[in-house]
Amino acid sequence: MSDDSRPSPAQAAPTGTGAAARTSTGQAARTTARAAAVIPAAGRGVRLGPGAPKALRALNGTPMLVHAVRAMAASRAVSLVVVVAPPEGAAEVKSLLDAHALPERTDFLVVPGGDTRQESVKLGLDALPPDYDIVLVHDAARPLVPVDTVDTVIEAVRDGAQAVVPALPLADTVKEVEPAGVAGDPEPVVATPERARLRAVQTPQGFDRATLIHAHETVTDDVTDDAGMVERLGLRVVVVPGHEEAFKVTRPLDLVLAEAVLTRRRLTDGF
Repeated sequence: MSDDSRPSPAQAAPTGTGAAARTSTGQAARTTARAAAVIPAAGRGVRLGPGAPKALRALNGTPMLVHAVRAMAASRAVSLVVVVAPPEGAAEVKSLLDAHALPERTDFLVVPGGDTRQESVKLGLDALPPDYDIVLVHDAARPLVPVDTVDTVIEAVRDGAQAVVPALPLADTVKEVEPAGVAGDPEPVVATPERARLRAVQTPQGFDRATLIHAHETVTDDVTDDAGMVERLGLRVVVVPGHEEAFKVTRPLDLVLAEAVLTRRRLTDGF
C-alpha cells in the first residue's frame, strides 16, 4: 500500500478512540501490575519474653514467620516475598523457609536486615527486582491475616492509591494523656479523641513502589509505620477494611489467641 492510499488518522479511528485506547491500556497496566511483599523479621520481640526472635516463635508447631510468608503467598497477585532476616541470621531463616512447604508459584528471597525496622524495610526494597510496581510491607508478627485482606490492599493500589492501610474501627474509647515521668504513676488526661474517626491500623500496608522508595529516601526520622512516612510527604493514604484475625502477636496471651484461631481454621476450613 502506498502512502497516499493509507487511511488518515481521522479515517483510521473515530474521534476519542485514541484516548479510550490509552485509558484502556492504563487500566490493563494497573490490573497486571506485579506485587511483591517485604516482611521485616529482624526484631527480637522482647515483649514475648526470652527465647527465639519473635518471628521464629512457633504457632502450633510452625514458626510465625512461615505463617506470615504463607499468608502473603496465598494471594495470587503476590509473586515474590522478600524476608528481611536478623543481620546474622539470614542463612538460618533461609533454611527455615526451605524446610516448610510454600506455594510454588511464588518466589522467595531472604536478605539481612538492619538495626531498625525502617532500615530493614529499606533493605528489603533495595532487593526487589525492577519489574515490581506494587509493594506490600507486612509484619511477621501478624501471621494470620486472611488472603482477602491482602487482595483488598493490592486492588486499592491497582486502582490508583499511592498508599493503603487495612484498619479496624476501635471498640474502646481512647484517651490522650500526658505521659508519666515514672512508670506506673497516674497520667493526666489531656483529650478524648472522637472514636468514630479513629482506626486501628494493621498490615500488609500497600504502596506504589516509587512512592514508598521516595518516602524511605526522604523521611530520616525513625518510624514504625511506613504509611506514616508517606503521610509526612503530604501524600494521601487511604484505609480499607482490615480483619480481626490480622492482630499482632506481641504478648504471651496473643500466642494463645493465635493458636486458637489456627485450631478453629483446621476444624472449619481444613487449613
